[in-house]
Amino acid sequence: MSSLRSPVHRVGLCSKPRSAPAQAAARELAQWLAARGVEVMLADSLGAGGQALGALAEKADLLVVLGGDGTLLSVAREVGARTVPILGVNLGTLGFLAEFAPSEEREILERVLRGDYTTVERMRLEVRALRGERELFRSHALNDAVIARTDLSRMIDLEVAADAVPVTRYHGDGLIVATPTGSTAYTLSAGGPILMPGARVFVLTPICPHALAQRPLVLPDSTHLTIRVHPREGAAHLTVDGQLGLALHDGDRIEIAASSHPAHFVASPFRSRFDVLRTKLGWGAA
Repeated sequence: MSSLRSPVHRVGLCSKPRSAPAQAAARELAQWLAARGVEVMLADSLGAGGQALGALAEKADLLVVLGGDGTLLSVAREVGARTVPILGVNLGTLGFLAEFAPSEEREILERVLRGDYTTVERMRLEVRALRGERELFRSHALNDAVIARTDLSRMIDLEVAADAVPVTRYHGDGLIVATPTGSTAYTLSAGGPILMPGARVFVLTPICPHALAQRPLVLPDSTHLTIRVHPREGAAHLTVDGQLGLALHDGDRIEIAASSHPAHFVASPFRSRFDVLRTKLGWGAA
């Protein structure tokens, strides 16, 4: 966690696309910020006159995202190499990433505007798909990259190497490569461990492996993964953060490494990460 006390003069507002409540909340917040002398810029998800997320990230001192975790995932992918902090207001249902409740929005923004806030770095993965030497796909991932069989195919074989050293050949429904942020997402339901956001590691979690001894594997963030895809029948699919996807052919390879540009999230002064886990996962409930 790092302390940031730079003045905030320009705020970019993003909302969940096609959500009337989120867009109304964003426009109300825009008026509140403007009344405090803040320059407000709107994302294109807020309609005509809005800017693309990449352009917004280049100009803003702070990005405020109103929506759920899915909206935050899409914003975190688009900020590129920019270190602009992201503040998530949870208008969705889960809120692992969008940690601030609407009732906390004004108080945390008052603090941020006067420089009284901290940020936490969250690792992003850089994911590339190649067919031979031709790059098919490139994206950042805040949560995970998933290589899985399609609905109509049988199990797939995945050859995994770490820093060019063979690790294993997975036989099963697929493989999840998740960041610490993504450890409470798909990989958790597949039996993976919970990792704290600041941990400098990522985890490989097989999906329904044929060999029960193939368990989740935690690797340091310096590792460069190469995954070669071999569907037995049908096809396989790459999905990034559950939002972007690509059909894969036999012999395609996926290159995954920790990005040198993590995402920066405004940390909550109201609750710890363990508070979030206890609440969202029902720890200690009778």
